[in-house]
Amino acid sequence: MSHINPDPEPERTSGLEPGGGVPPGETPPAESSMPEAGPRETHNPTKGWAKGPLTLIIVLAVLVAAFFLAYALTLIL
Repeated sequence: MSHINPDPEPERTSGLEPGGGVPPGETPPAESSMPEAGPRETHNPTKGWAKGPLTLIIVLAVLVAAFFLAYALTLIL
């Protein structure tokens, strides 16, 4: 594994003052992230919704719609 130092090198980076500061009006060097920040996640792949919870949500939605339809029909008749 290789590690890339995220700190700029003052002797090779233009615009840095002694101590690593940036003078007013100058853009600071871009931040770099650590490429080896954490373990690779392979145990939890995204597959979408499971069939059980999705079926339960659809059944509940149909039951609620049927209840309101029956209630509306009882008010009309």
